Amino acid sequence: MAIRRIYETPDPMLRQTSRPVETFDVSLKTLVADMFETMYAAPGIGLAAVQVGEPIRLLVIDLQEPESEAKDAPIVRDPRVFINPEILTTSDNEIPYTEGCLSVPEQYAEVMRPDRIRAKWQDVDGTMHEEDIDGLLAVCLQHEMDHLNGVLFIDHLSRLRRDMVLKKLAKWRKENGLVAA
Repeated sequence: MAIRRIYETPDPMLRQTSRPVETFDVSLKTLVADMFETMYAAPGIGLAAVQVGEPIRLLVIDLQEPESEAKDAPIVRDPRVFINPEILTTSDNEIPYTEGCLSVPEQYAEVMRPDRIRAKWQDVDGTMHEEDIDGLLAVCLQHEMDHLNGVLFIDHLSRLRRDMVLKKLAKWRKENGLVAA
């Protein structure tokens, strides 16, 4: 396993439309393992393959819930892999959720998304799955699937709000001696 570079806006890699995964082999499993290691190190709860320079329809999610309310409670991992995911249906009800993104570091904004979806996808062995999904997992899956189509969460914002987020990002990078990746 290896920690990979996470591409950040405005890198053109993030605007690519990812191609379907056709081969389910050991190299795919290695990429999935690398993506989890990269996501956990960042830290984050979701990561699309295009964010690590692999424009294929693959994403990983782990909502990483604490075992209990105790301050030092161990984290319970629930790693999920979605390959060639599709949203089949969405609810009419949308909810606001404050989203962030490893490709738009340290920036957050409220995005409206359907609160329930029905999705289908394949796992690392190519087995097909279909499920009704709601809550944070539904929001995260929609966010990560946007990456597969070259869309960032800031694209869901008004132009004014998006420009404000990008200015804050530039200021944060300057204050931290960072340049856009």
